[in-house]
Amino acid sequence: MLEKVLIANRGEIALRVLRACKELGIKTVAVYSTADKDLMHIKLADEAVCIGPPSASESYLNIPAIISAAEITGANGIHPGYGFLAENADFAERVTDSGFTFIGPTADTIRLMGNKVSAKNAMKQSGVPCVPGSDGPLTDDNNEVLQMGREVGYPVIIKAAAGGGGRGMRVVHDEKDLIKSVALTRAEARAAFGDETVYMEKFLTTPRHVEIQVLADGQGNAIYLGDRDCSLQRRHQKVVEEAPAPGIPEHLRKEVGERCALACREIGYRGAGTFEFLYEKERFYFIEMNTRVQVEHPVTEMVTGIDIIKEQLLIASGQPLRIKQEDVVIKGHAMECRINAENPKTFIPSPGTIQRWHAPGGLGVRMDTHVYSGYKVPPNYDSLIGKLITWGDSRAVAMQRMRNALDEILVEGINTNIALHKDVIMRDSGFNKGGVDIHYLEKILGMH
Repeated sequence: MLEKVLIANRGEIALRVLRACKELGIKTVAVYSTADKDLMHIKLADEAVCIGPPSASESYLNIPAIISAAEITGANGIHPGYGFLAENADFAERVTDSGFTFIGPTADTIRLMGNKVSAKNAMKQSGVPCVPGSDGPLTDDNNEVLQMGREVGYPVIIKAAAGGGGRGMRVVHDEKDLIKSVALTRAEARAAFGDETVYMEKFLTTPRHVEIQVLADGQGNAIYLGDRDCSLQRRHQKVVEEAPAPGIPEHLRKEVGERCALACREIGYRGAGTFEFLYEKERFYFIEMNTRVQVEHPVTEMVTGIDIIKEQLLIASGQPLRIKQEDVVIKGHAMECRINAENPKTFIPSPGTIQRWHAPGGLGVRMDTHVYSGYKVPPNYDSLIGKLITWGDSRAVAMQRMRNALDEILVEGINTNIALHKDVIMRDSGFNKGGVDIHYLEKILGMH
């Protein structure tokens, strides 16, 4: 069993990892920037090490500083959380080469799945359904590119192989714009990611974003923990998530889930991971795999009763997966609202001191947050200050509990997006029905 784990992250996910470690009797090391000295998990960790100034590049992205902190505290495992270095293959490699256990997949797996072209090829071999497209990088031969556009059918989307977070993408509706769009996306990709490789995919007009959570031990065992719907997005950033995804035929869920588990076995996957799909007209299309724990993992935990972070820690300790597929039973429905420190109308971040804080409660209500009364939200990082999760034996009950919880939650001193959740999303008739597409929220916000 891992004896001491360094948590290479901040905020709510750092606290979440710390809680799982404490349950397993694992000692913890918190690392923090000077802007984060008052974080909740630092007070609760066995040891804490300051790793640099507020700028993430000099602290949470500073690989030598994190490895040094592990060395001086005698930690034997490093949990990357999500964001920052969580999907950085070089970091995973450095951690392992320095003699520590990286709580996640191997560097090779992260590289394989981090490149969208190689990821798609690996998935195809396992029979995971993919979006029709170029199946590899686009060449410099314009005629070949134009032919590919005709075969895939318009509209198409040009994507940077190394892209992410909504960057490095361009939709093309007409053949006359294709060559210019490819050149522009290449230039953007080179500037943003240092890699000008681009590929082409069919652009689905009204898809939903549905993902499948997996756990695998790298010893030949892999399971899937149902699915989640993360279609409510703004500028490619998720706002509300739920599990299971509404209105998907059971046979389809099972078929795609089993393919994902098979893919994990075939690539020798280790740890927690998520297969992300676009879903349209009762068809799943693989887009990418996240080789880490997701922000929205709690909704899956609520409907399965499985602690995903605890399983990550046990797998990293070398233990075989202790859950079999037949043990995974989806019970009820769960929803998550991301609570951000931002203006609910303009979405401008709102750092500052939280003067008063009250977390909602009641049956089926969970609040994952690191904030408290008097906590100062720094301006240096992502604006997420908490995740409000509700569970019910049906979607209607989970949603009513979410409305009640949003009425109860109190944050004073800074702006938050609570009003967006409470007055717009949870009262919207289309969202109430379930199964809205990825453009839906932007439409109701008047962004389209």
